[in-house]
Amino acid sequence: MKPNLSTKFARSALLTIALGFIAPALASQDPIQAGSDIAVVHTQAGKIQGYIHNDILTYKGIAYAMAERFMPPQKVAKWQGVKMALTYGDVCPQVPMGGRSFFFTGPEMTQSEQCLNLNIWAPKNDGKKRAVMVWIHGGGFQSGASNDLHSYDGENLARSGDVVVVSVNHRLNAMGHLDLSAYGEQYKYSANLGVQDLVASLEWVKENIDKFGGDPANVTIFGESGGGAKVLTLMGTPAAKGLFSKAIVESGAVEKMGMTLTSPKAGRRVAELTLANLGVKPTALEKLKVFTPEQINEAANKALKQTAQEQKLTPLRGQGYGLSWAPTMDGDYIPQEPVGEKYPELSKDIPLLIGSNLTEWESFPLQLDLANTQKYNRFTWSDSQVEEKLKAKYGNKTAKVIEAFREAYPKRRLADALYVDSFLRAPALKTASLKADQHAAPVYNYIFSWDTPVFNGVPMSYHTAEIAFVFNNIDKMEQATGGGKEARELAKKMSTAWVNFAKTGNPNGGDLPQWDAYTRENGNVMIFDNEIKIKQHHDAKLQRLLAPEMKF
Repeated sequence: MKPNLSTKFARSALLTIALGFIAPALASQDPIQAGSDIAVVHTQAGKIQGYIHNDILTYKGIAYAMAERFMPPQKVAKWQGVKMALTYGDVCPQVPMGGRSFFFTGPEMTQSEQCLNLNIWAPKNDGKKRAVMVWIHGGGFQSGASNDLHSYDGENLARSGDVVVVSVNHRLNAMGHLDLSAYGEQYKYSANLGVQDLVASLEWVKENIDKFGGDPANVTIFGESGGGAKVLTLMGTPAAKGLFSKAIVESGAVEKMGMTLTSPKAGRRVAELTLANLGVKPTALEKLKVFTPEQINEAANKALKQTAQEQKLTPLRGQGYGLSWAPTMDGDYIPQEPVGEKYPELSKDIPLLIGSNLTEWESFPLQLDLANTQKYNRFTWSDSQVEEKLKAKYGNKTAKVIEAFREAYPKRRLADALYVDSFLRAPALKTASLKADQHAAPVYNYIFSWDTPVFNGVPMSYHTAEIAFVFNNIDKMEQATGGGKEARELAKKMSTAWVNFAKTGNPNGGDLPQWDAYTRENGNVMIFDNEIKIKQHHDAKLQRLLAPEMKF
């Protein structure tokens, strides 16, 4: 019997319905889902379209603000239609720091002054409010970007931690910190434009992150190196109050860059000399528009050196005189030193997680000369060579340093004592102590002492080594981590601690030993290594020998 038209229609409809269920099911199996009406979000300024990768909503290069040169950030104008957010945006003009190596992998980046953008990774929005983690990149206050390293990718952390991850770009170097306040009211806060950008990004998060499944009332800022210094700076910035509720500082406690800042006297002199170096009269600042960022930074970096010489300013590290880019403690936008000899009352109720790596910059040069260091290193030296090197470095303190090192690290080689960092470790302990002195929100202290197995462990626990573990990105950073089982297990535990802290202000949970808050009295330190353990006053004796001027 031949089916009639109504029967044909019914069958066709059933087939269409069946395929309608099958097609999404098939599509959901694909790692990438992208297309019309996929991952479209309506922000306050307009619609943006991202994509889905392995069930994580991904948005890149979202403009959170716009700014003219040397002017404060402004809200982006509203738009019609849908803007694409599929690729990373431009990064802010850079002053390269150097130091790239086999252990640093990242994409090529385009620089421009249209760089105030952010990236978001989020689990599929199911109506649940998730904690938000805003990553602030390192590179001091002169370089770096939200996508500088593959370890900054937020997808794995968003998935494993069930959080919304955001990373941001902001103005740097002279373009973000040249103090032109002496030349007109419009430049009142030009020394702190980079900080204003960060505040603007956090305001954008507060206004929009709920559309991505994030909880605007549960935002944690976290950063490494210069990013950690920016976190400390934001904790002392009134304009940032209420925009985040927890803070994490990784290897970022540095005096003169984060803990303390540039003085108005030094900042204004740098600007004066920069104008002179460019041949621009103080009454004709509009001429700054004709110079490229590279030209301005060349003149400004020369001015930094000149100012340091004139005012006899000691550098962050080493001998002689030096001045690095940093915000200015102007007594207004930033009313006091973020961490001077007292932690600011402004951040009294913000929990802090802070720490550093065992060898940081001390072992960093080893990875820049692998042709030689892979053959000649702490594993190949004789006992007498090690003894000679220790005496050369520590002089009449050698015996005490050896004793304190062996107490702190009884299972490590004696030669490892040559690479113990105090530049970042001692200030981290001071910062933790000052925060604990407030007897309010808790502070948790850690040290990351895991040595990479790559190149037979020669580079050790170098500066930035922990980032891949925090982001649970061992797979994306196999060159740096080796990608082995131990690295993956540590990454799972470490990223879980960071996520727990972001969610509740307390890092405890999972497979970690009990991690109690730090005080001067208990000296609690969580040691992240293949064997994770908590110790009291773990390396305090050693650090007091290496950095006697630092009080903690």
